[in-house]
Amino acid sequence: MRFLRRLFLLLVVLALAAGAAVAWWLNRPLPLSGPSVELSIESGMSPREVAQGWVTAGVQSEPLLLYEWFRWSGDARRIRAGSYQVGPGTTPRTLLAKMVQGDEAYERVRLIEGWTFRQFRTALAQAPHLKPATAAMDDAQLMAALGRPGIAPEGRFFPDTYTYSRGVSDLTVLKRALATMQQRLDAVWAERAPGLPLKTADEALVLASIVEKETGRGEDRARIAAVFVNRLRIGMPLQTDPTVIYGLGSGFDGNLRKRDLQADGPYNTYLRAGLPPTPIAMPGLASLRAAVQPEASKALYFVARGDGTSVFSDDLAAHNRAVNEYQRKTR
Repeated sequence: MRFLRRLFLLLVVLALAAGAAVAWWLNRPLPLSGPSVELSIESGMSPREVAQGWVTAGVQSEPLLLYEWFRWSGDARRIRAGSYQVGPGTTPRTLLAKMVQGDEAYERVRLIEGWTFRQFRTALAQAPHLKPATAAMDDAQLMAALGRPGIAPEGRFFPDTYTYSRGVSDLTVLKRALATMQQRLDAVWAERAPGLPLKTADEALVLASIVEKETGRGEDRARIAAVFVNRLRIGMPLQTDPTVIYGLGSGFDGNLRKRDLQADGPYNTYLRAGLPPTPIAMPGLASLRAAVQPEASKALYFVARGDGTSVFSDDLAAHNRAVNEYQRKTR
């Protein structure tokens, strides 16, 4: 009997010691091979593979210990796929909690109003921890991959700051930007002013892109939109330099010449009436709204003052005087 009692006490002591050792390990910071360790957990990875993945990535622990902790906690099957980053002070307990809560590591990429799609693609290619799934695709292939085959990409992506999980595809960001632009465009088109010379939301998108490129200061957007709407109403060519520059593409060297304005092409709005065939940039929300809700104005012309603002004129004579004053510096 005395032997059994001693044996029982010994087992209790051993159990307590083991429990204390486990508690100590669970709350002890894990040694890392560097300042931080990152791991991308793919959907379908087993808890054992996750444990091994952390060790391979740089968490200095026995993978079996991590796996047994995941399993013993009861949360092993609640680990979420995603990209995670851990730093100094991370314990086995907080490591598991991070994965169960989906506390992923995020990055941001900013896509600027007025950028062309080419500039969008460059920014995405340079964004950190973003898989370049579209790197080998041309624009047509990319749009097909996004479910919009046959649609030109220019103007179709909303300029904004996008947050993404590390390791995701650039298609993920593009899908969000594409869907956001469509939502914004549909919303403003539903609130358009009556009597606009625009037949479709896509035409509004084209006009908005021109307004975006022509606007030096935000307060001028609605009046600049009015100038182009007024020209469209009377069949007057839009006569806007940004469309010509867009048509020149990589051939534009920063200097728009007279011969460029005289060279016919689908984006030369000096020679062709109406809107160009596609947007020329990615317009922001303010330009979208201006295109469908232009200011009430009779202006047909505007000229830049040189400080970002513009002078608006209802007739050619007044416009010529403004050009002389602000462009030619003569009166």
